[in-house]
Amino acid sequence: MTAPGVDPDAKEVSKHPDASIPESDLSLAEIEKRRSHPVRWIVMIAIVLLGVVLPYWFGRRLAVNHTTDLMTLFSHLDPRSVAMLSWEVTIVGFVGIAMMIVDRAKTFWFGVFVVGLVCEQFLAGLSLLKLDFWNSTYVMYGAEARVANAANLGIIGAAMGLAVFAVVWIGLLVVIKKTSPLNILTNSWVSFALFIAVEVIAICIVDFGGLVTAV
Repeated sequence: MTAPGVDPDAKEVSKHPDASIPESDLSLAEIEKRRSHPVRWIVMIAIVLLGVVLPYWFGRRLAVNHTTDLMTLFSHLDPRSVAMLSWEVTIVGFVGIAMMIVDRAKTFWFGVFVVGLVCEQFLAGLSLLKLDFWNSTYVMYGAEARVANAANLGIIGAAMGLAVFAVVWIGLLVVIKKTSPLNILTNSWVSFALFIAVEVIAICIVDFGGLVTAV
């Protein structure tokens, strides 16, 4: 039964008494531009660039100007422990990036990422990390090059672990259907646990697979 004065053929439309976007003289593009916080992004990029360049430069400068002191220090260090340390600080940087994506406390996790990046780059500069570091570390540190090589292997091991995880995770996204119970493997926290597992395997290979003792 239809109320009097109401057209039965009239189509219902949704009513929004309150506008979802406040009235403004700005265009939608200008509003989105303001929300994007370009100044914040510029500052963050500048901090990251400084975090990459300055610690590496400082570590390399120490390696060149204080080689004897570093060789004395290296003689008291266990290469496996140094590899573990460089792996850990690299992982801290990776975790900071990942948590910036999934967590709301982006400023905190950006700080974690920067701390990990600075530590990793300092160790990389100190151990002369590059594509072919074996000759450089031997020329610089002689018999104590094994400690610098171990630091480089820890960083490389962490990077390789990340690469393996990325391949596995993308493969899971492609293979597993959205309706499959196995789709839980692509959940953010399960993926994080998988990442840590892959990285632990990577450092075990570096520390106990003969790589550190071989250098």
